[in-house]
Amino acid sequence: MERIQIVAIIASLSFLASVLLQIKKGKLREEYAFVWILSTFALIALSFWRNGLELLGHLFGVYEPLNLIFTGAIFAILIYLLHLSTTVSRLQLQNRTLAQEIVLLKEQVEKKQTGIRLNEGVST
Repeated sequence: MERIQIVAIIASLSFLASVLLQIKKGKLREEYAFVWILSTFALIALSFWRNGLELLGHLFGVYEPLNLIFTGAIFAILIYLLHLSTTVSRLQLQNRTLAQEIVLLKEQVEKKQTGIRLNEGVST
């Protein structure tokens, strides 16, 4: 096993440990961690199986196997960004709805408080 393989394996395992620690602390939700864990396992597999990248490059018709990693990473990032954008859009809509409901509830509370004050003034 070459030095670069050892470094890649150690880096991948460290990243996996970091992701698992963030899940445990509650800083990263499981639904988002799945992508990171899957990516880390792919990197670990390619670190152990040196010819795997060359084989995948040949299967996809890529001249340089390293370009396959960059192309795959860019594609994965774009898909993940689309997912995060839809999640942010949904959360933004939920925030707007909640803000509108809070305003309506405040109005109801103020009307009730005003009604109570008016009733107190009449009874005295």
